[in-house]
Amino acid sequence: MKRYALALDLQDDMQLIAEYERLHRNVAAEIKKSITDSGILCMEIFRFADRMFMIIEATDDFSFDEKAIADAANPIVQEWERSTWRYQKPIPGAKPGEKWVLMDKIFELRTGEETHGQ
Repeated sequence: MKRYALALDLQDDMQLIAEYERLHRNVAAEIKKSITDSGILCMEIFRFADRMFMIIEATDDFSFDEKAIADAANPIVQEWERSTWRYQKPIPGAKPGEKWVLMDKIFELRTGEETHGQ
């Protein structure tokens, strides 16, 4: 299993943030299916102020590139992406057009072991 951490910002507007959270309490089955069909086993999104953090656990053969191709061919996912973009904004340092930005793991602690820079 692979694990990824990603970040994205929201518009700094509490009304828009509240609407965005409401959208995520009732995600359409088609959107959930597009996520699981790509090999994502678990997805969690956390928020502090206008910063979001997402953890993805996926199968070993999961590919962001393959997911992007499948999403581009799915009109329901494209509509979801268009509608959610009004609430989102690129995180500082994101490339043009980039939404969720993959984060680098800099520390891990498991069962008393320390792992640095993996």
